[in-house]
Amino acid sequence: MYQLNKKLKDLIPYEPIQGEYKIRLDANESCFDLGDDLKDKLCEEIKKLSFNRYPDPFAKEAVKAFADYYNLEEKYITAGNGSDELISIISSTFLETGDKVVTLSQDFSMYAFYGSIYETQPLVFEKNEDLIIDVSGLVSFCNENNAKMLIFSNPCNPTSIGLDRKNVEKLLDGINKKCLVVLDEAYMDFWNESLLDSVSQYDNLMILKTCSKAIGLAGIRMGFAVANEKITNAMRAVKSPYNTDIISQKTAEVVFKEKALLDERTARMVEGRNELYKACVLLMEVSDKIEKIYESATNFVFIKTDYADEIFESLLEKSIAVRKFKGYLRISTGTEEENAELINVLREII
Repeated sequence: MYQLNKKLKDLIPYEPIQGEYKIRLDANESCFDLGDDLKDKLCEEIKKLSFNRYPDPFAKEAVKAFADYYNLEEKYITAGNGSDELISIISSTFLETGDKVVTLSQDFSMYAFYGSIYETQPLVFEKNEDLIIDVSGLVSFCNENNAKMLIFSNPCNPTSIGLDRKNVEKLLDGINKKCLVVLDEAYMDFWNESLLDSVSQYDNLMILKTCSKAIGLAGIRMGFAVANEKITNAMRAVKSPYNTDIISQKTAEVVFKEKALLDERTARMVEGRNELYKACVLLMEVSDKIEKIYESATNFVFIKTDYADEIFESLLEKSIAVRKFKGYLRISTGTEEENAELINVLREII
């Protein structure tokens, strides 16, 4: 009888919250769909595509639109089937069996998952009690353990906390240059401390960008890796030849050209997050069920509470989905109306 190997036999497929809910604030997606006008424009462009031909292996037009939006050079960019595929590629090709990979706690769980699947040696660096990164401690931890890769999100998912540019530069300057630093800036559109404009200056830095948050394209699975030419050429060589499809490429190309619309919606999400944060702080002041609300640099708020399970289930009963962690809740910003209803229901619950 065929037997699964030990790294596979106990795995359980990832299952996000299932079902239909009136308000979805659990996945950190944009609360704004594209809108009918932009969808009509996109449909006209899709009609022109040749579905019987393979897609552009390097997604050149999508990469150009992405580069123009962020004021980057195209030679530094690799397109991927979402950031998850890019993380998988990095873990499986830039590392070898037994290489030490440093992740942080708390942080995005898939970093450690891909490392384990590709048989690297995971090492976890614990953040301070306030969930802030001790930069000097992290540098020492990586160097003392001869780490081959450090990967973390900035701003952080799920804590919502950001590490400012000065401290990221301090980390890069101090860490062993043999260690690849993968900086996931999925939520940096909601803050202003990005290192994208300096990525070519570092020999060991790669920055990941997603279309699933501020850009509002979680449904198409498109992500980008930005690094110097040496790393970028390697990424383009090891990825699958046709890893992004023609519809995703065209959608990203069309949407990234809508800079004014994207900037306006990002600003609205930041405003919504700020209002959600203030409303949650007011709730904390009148209830002992909320211990702490972390100041956010993302499109969500992170709440520390011993009543996470009870609040989570009570919200589901009211058809509102949020994300639950042990002792914490993560709540994405919705529209103004969704945020207002969430706060009203939270007030009833607590």
